[in-house]
Amino acid sequence: MTEASGPVRFERINNPNDPRLEDYRGVAEPELLQSRNLFIAEGRLVVTRLLSDPRWNVRSVLLSDAAARHLCAEVASLSDVPIFVSSPANFLGITGHNIHRGCLALVERPPAVGFEHLVEVSRLAVVLEAVTNADNVGGVFRNAAAFGADAVMLSPQCCSPLYRKAVRTSMGAALRVPFIHFEEWPAPLARLRQHGFTLVALVAASSGTPLTTLEVFASSALPTKLALLVGSEGRGLTSAGESAADVRVHIPMLPGVDSLNLAVATGIALEQLTRATRGRGILPGRTDAQT
Repeated sequence: MTEASGPVRFERINNPNDPRLEDYRGVAEPELLQSRNLFIAEGRLVVTRLLSDPRWNVRSVLLSDAAARHLCAEVASLSDVPIFVSSPANFLGITGHNIHRGCLALVERPPAVGFEHLVEVSRLAVVLEAVTNADNVGGVFRNAAAFGADAVMLSPQCCSPLYRKAVRTSMGAALRVPFIHFEEWPAPLARLRQHGFTLVALVAASSGTPLTTLEVFASSALPTKLALLVGSEGRGLTSAGESAADVRVHIPMLPGVDSLNLAVATGIALEQLTRATRGRGILPGRTDAQT
C-alpha cells in the first residue's frame, strides 16, 4: 500500500519478508552488500547528509514511522526513489540487526578513486595500515574532515569506510572525504613518496620525535605534502609501514598512560601537523571541489 503525506509518497511495509526489501536483508554482512555494489547509511543525521549530496545514487530508503515524520522534508525530492515505511518491530526481521533510530538508506557504491588523481589534488593524507575496527575507521574520517585532510588511504586489511558502522561513526564524513582502498601493501607508500609526500609515522612514545616540538619542520626545507601513517590500535604500524616513513613522531603523555584510542590519537596528530604547517602557508585546506 502507498500512503501520501503531503508531496511525499511512502510505501507501507507490513511484512518483513516483503520482496521489495530483498537488498536490506543481511546488511550486517558487509561482503554481501559489496557483492551487490551497495552500501548502507544509517541514522537520521547521516542519511540527511547523504540525501543532500547529489553525488550519491540512492537506491531506496527504509524508515520507521517516527523517522518518516522527521525526514519528510529531506525525502521530498526523491521522486523516483522508493521510500519504505515499516513499524520498528519489523526492522530486526528485515535487516538482521537493530537499526539506529529506524533510518536506513541503500546507496550505490561509487566508482573507485584513482591513485594518480587523488595524489594530484591532495596535500594532506591519512594512511591507515591494518585498521580493522569500524569505529576507529569512522573516527579517523571524522577527524580528517575536521582538520582538512584531503584524503584517507587504507591498506588492504582495513575495514571498508562504507561499512555501515564506519559511516555512522564518521557522522557522514566517510561520504565526503575522498578515499582509496589499496589492493597491495606496502608498495603504495613508496609511490606516495615519489609524488612528493613526506611520510610521517605515528609511533609509540618510546620512539620518535615528540609531536609538540615538530623539530622535523624546523628546517627551511619544509614539506609541501604530508601523509600521516597510522597503524592498528595496540600493535601500531608494522615494521614495513614504520620503516617506510621519513619521520617518526609520538604524542607526549603523562606518566602512567601508555596509549590513546586510535581515532583520538589521529585527531591530535592532525591538529598538530596542520597548525604547524598551515600557519606557515604550506598546506591548503581541503575543499569538496577536490572530490
